[in-house]
Amino acid sequence: MNIDSKTKQTNEKTFKYLSFSAALCMFFSMIEYAIPKPLPFLRLGLANIPFILGLFKLKKREYFFLVLLKVIFQSLISGTFFSYIFVYSLCGSFASSFFMLFAKSLFKEKISVVGISLFGALGNNLLQILLSYFFFFGKTIVYAIPVILIFGFVTGFLIGILTNRFIKISKWFARVEAY
Repeated sequence: MNIDSKTKQTNEKTFKYLSFSAALCMFFSMIEYAIPKPLPFLRLGLANIPFILGLFKLKKREYFFLVLLKVIFQSLISGTFFSYIFVYSLCGSFASSFFMLFAKSLFKEKISVVGISLFGALGNNLLQILLSYFFFFGKTIVYAIPVILIFGFVTGFLIGILTNRFIKISKWFARVEAY
């Protein structure tokens, strides 16, 4: 096999993986929007599962492209494209992915999938608190911070457990890891 055909084969596999992951983000987003929320800004973060999986398969450029696809698809599904919610989602998703990538890079094999997910939840929450402070609530956001951080911790923990379980039992993910 020559280099060009090997590169083409790798690109095709990456494209298939990205396509599947983006579809998975859309699927999880649709499920999440069907679940009632106690407050409009509190979400489970199911669509972040493909991000965590992508940390183990994708290069940085591909990984952040997946994040962008997720935000765009999610906003199209929810009807929030070009709204302040889109900005929150875009900023929060990128902060979350940077924090997860940072945690994985810093701690290497010493951090669990749950730990990576918790870092992602923290990144998302911190950036959204910051945006809320500057654009909407000012100093009064301090009253919501405990709720946001506790909910983020709980959901980050649950998403980490779900993702870890998926990695362990998924035949698909095991096959993807093989190439």
